Amino acid sequence: MTQDLFAGIAVTDYAAALPWYERLFGRPPSFLPNEVEAVWEVAEHRYVYIVEDPERAGNALVLTFVDDLEDRVAEVARRGVEPAKRETYEGGVTKVVYRDSDGNEISFGGGPG
Repeated sequence: MTQDLFAGIAVTDYAAALPWYERLFGRPPSFLPNEVEAVWEVAEHRYVYIVEDPERAGNALVLTFVDDLEDRVAEVARRGVEPAKRETYEGGVTKVVYRDSDGNEISFGGGPG
């Protein structure tokens, strides 16, 4: 049975947030369900979406674990988005945190070397 996973991020102003997320993900949305929502497929059957919902904005925590963390961080930086912080845990696992203008935390993580 196929399952699709959607991780939602509420934003205050969809029009203002969209360009930042396009730079973070490196491309336009995979699809636009309506005028205040954008969806990116980040892996097969796995999606991250933003939706204008001012009452909920600023509280999201989304982490994507990737094989190519350092390359990913460098690509995002080339697109003008810098991490808010970087954490390395025991065992060498690293988490790189980005925050949108509402304070939502979108992170990429990766294993040691």
